[in-house]
Amino acid sequence: MAPAFKKYITLALCSMQNTLAYRLSFTLNFLSGFIGLIAMYFLWQAVYIGRDQLSGFTWEQMQAYLLVTFFVNSMLSYYSESSITNKIIDGSVMMDLLRPIQFQKARLAETLGSCVLEGLLSCILIGLAAIFTFGITLPHDVWTLTLFALSLLSSILLKFCIVYLSALLCFWTTSGFGIYWARVSITNLLSGALVPLAFFPGWLQSFAMVLPFQGIVNTPVMIGLGMRGSFEALELIAIQLGWIVLLWLLGKMLWSRAIRQITIHGG
Repeated sequence: MAPAFKKYITLALCSMQNTLAYRLSFTLNFLSGFIGLIAMYFLWQAVYIGRDQLSGFTWEQMQAYLLVTFFVNSMLSYYSESSITNKIIDGSVMMDLLRPIQFQKARLAETLGSCVLEGLLSCILIGLAAIFTFGITLPHDVWTLTLFALSLLSSILLKFCIVYLSALLCFWTTSGFGIYWARVSITNLLSGALVPLAFFPGWLQSFAMVLPFQGIVNTPVMIGLGMRGSFEALELIAIQLGWIVLLWLLGKMLWSRAIRQITIHGG
């Protein structure tokens, strides 16, 4: 294993240990998202009363949609996102400039380290939710499961790129809360996390489909529910990967400009 790669593996492990050290804060933050899932479940259950389907979604498919949405969103929660913005706001980002590591890759390693624990807790909570719900539609064949897994991994990387870009905007602000809530609002709406894109008016759905946000929730859900054929699923994954590369490069460009904004007071 290359020494450079080992450094990022170490960062990922340290991130896992840090998450465990503050497990109460992490768990409470995570449970708040799960409570939101329960609220959305009963809301949609009321909407589906007396209806077999809405915009092509049966109630069984909508239940699966809610669970996958929760899983994707919880895999990179506020706990992970705040670790990036806090480094910028409190000035500890200066220490990263002195280390022989790339800031962007280091934050990705830390995020993936936290995602391991977030994923495990997500699976436990989703399993409990599945016990108390019925008729959830999930992929059964190996090929669909493989495409679904690839799409989920791509959605996590895509979401990281978007989170990273929004976090870098903190170099031009004195607080990260406004940027965080703006990012969450835009991402949840245009990714399909709040309402499936199929429920949008035609013009808004077309607009959302050309943006990277739909690759976070809409793409993995459509593939996982079997609502896209194999060829179309591969196309959607390719689009996810294309956005990941583009946003990663954009993140590098923004970082090179952002570090010019660093100022040191009193020294």
